[in-house]
Amino acid sequence: MTITPPVPSLIPTLPGAAYTDPGIFRQEQEKIFESLWFCAVRSADLAAPGAFRTVRIGRESVLVTRSRTGGLRAFLNVCRHRGARLCTEESGQVRRNLQCPYHAWTYDLDGKLIAAPNLVRMPDVDRVAYGLIPVRLREWLGYAWLCLAEDPPSFEEQVMGAAVERLGDAASIERYRTEGLSLGRRISYDVRANWKLIVENFMECYHCATIHPELTDVLPEFAEGFAAQYYVGHGAEFAEEARGFTVDGSEGFGRLPEVSDDQDRRYYAITVKPQVFINLVPDHVIVHRMFPLAVDRTVVECDWLYAPEVVASGADVSKSVELFHRVNAQDFEACERTQPGMDSRAYRAGGVLVPSEHHIGAFHQWVTDRLGGA
Repeated sequence: MTITPPVPSLIPTLPGAAYTDPGIFRQEQEKIFESLWFCAVRSADLAAPGAFRTVRIGRESVLVTRSRTGGLRAFLNVCRHRGARLCTEESGQVRRNLQCPYHAWTYDLDGKLIAAPNLVRMPDVDRVAYGLIPVRLREWLGYAWLCLAEDPPSFEEQVMGAAVERLGDAASIERYRTEGLSLGRRISYDVRANWKLIVENFMECYHCATIHPELTDVLPEFAEGFAAQYYVGHGAEFAEEARGFTVDGSEGFGRLPEVSDDQDRRYYAITVKPQVFINLVPDHVIVHRMFPLAVDRTVVECDWLYAPEVVASGADVSKSVELFHRVNAQDFEACERTQPGMDSRAYRAGGVLVPSEHHIGAFHQWVTDRLGGA
C-alpha cells in the first residue's frame, strides 16, 4: 500500500527579489504583459468615431481608437517617421485623423498613412506599409483586450477559460451581461507595490478578518480565511441580515435580469491572469484592471457597473461603491506595507503560504514558468 505523505502546512513563496529586481520586472513586461491578452479599456469609453485612449502595456504605449465604421482599432502609439509619440494625452477626441505633433505625418482612424509634408513628391512611399503598427484586439465583457504578441495565445483559453475554471461553466458569467451594463463609478488607485503582491492579496482571504470588517460583515464566511477563489463554482453567501452588497448591508438594486436563483445573494471573484479581477454580485459587477508601471508601482483602475436604467435614473450608488472602495484602500495599504519588506534580508529567500493560501503557489509557479523557470 502506498502512503501519500501529508501536505506540509507551510509552502514557500517567491523570493523577495521577484518583487524588487528591475531585471525581473523587465522579463515580466516582455514575457507576460507583452505576450498575453491584456484588458486595456472599456469599450463604451470610446463612444464616437475619433475617440481614443492610450494605455501602457509592458514597455509599449498603445493607442485604442474607434474607427469611422464604428469598430475599435488598436495601434502602437509610435509615428512611423521618426518614432515620436503620436498621442501624448491619456484620452481625447479627434475629428477625422491622427496627426503626429512632430512632423505632421497623418493617419486615418484605420491606421493608414494619408498625409505628410511633401508626401506627394514621394510617390514610391507605400501608405499602407508605412501606416501605424496594428495591435490585435478582442472585445469581451464590454472591454477591449489587446495582445502585442505576433502569435497570440488562445483568447478562449487564456481569458474566457479563466472564468470557466473559476465558476465551472461559461454561462455563469454570461448571465451578468456585463457588456450591456453602464459605468456607475470609476476610481483609479496608484499603488506603490509590485503587481504580484496585489494579485496575491486578491486571491486570498487569510487577511480578511484582520483588515476588512465591512466586507466580513456582508460575507461572514470570509472571516474564516478561505477566499471565494479557493473553491471552483463556490460563491460566498451574504449574511442573513444583509439586504445588499453595500457598505452597511442596506438594500442595493434589483437583481440583474439573467442572474440565476442560485447566484442570488452570492459573491464570486475571478482572477484573469495577468492583470484583471472580476467581482460578481447580483445587482452589479466590479472590474479591476492593473497597469504595472514599475517594479514597485501599479495603477489599478476599478469600474463599478450597473444596469443601464440604474445609472440613467441617477440612482445613488455610493453605498455599493463605498464597500469595495474601502476593501481596495485596505488591500492596497497592506500591499504598500509589504513592498519594503520584499527588499529586506529577512525576506531574501521569501516567505510562506498557510493552507488557505496554497492556491497562490499555483500563481507563483505560473509566473516562474512564464519567465522560463528562472
